[in-house]
Amino acid sequence: MLTSVVAIEIESIREEARYLVSCGKLGRQKPIYTLCHFFPAREWEAVEQELEAHGYLLRDRVIDLLGRECWEND
Repeated sequence: MLTSVVAIEIESIREEARYLVSCGKLGRQKPIYTLCHFFPAREWEAVEQELEAHGYLLRDRVIDLLGRECWEND
């Protein structure tokens, strides 16, 4: 049985989170684990591993993952 290895990079996760926040589908104060609803199940394990490798816990907030945001209408 072959298992496919999915490579997910932290910047891809951040980009997806930024997009979901900007669309209003995900709140900045939600836990990071809520991202699992937006990734295919087969990719979620790789997402978890990448987050952990960069020091994120699934209970951390999405805003922690986003880091500094630029506001266009300041």
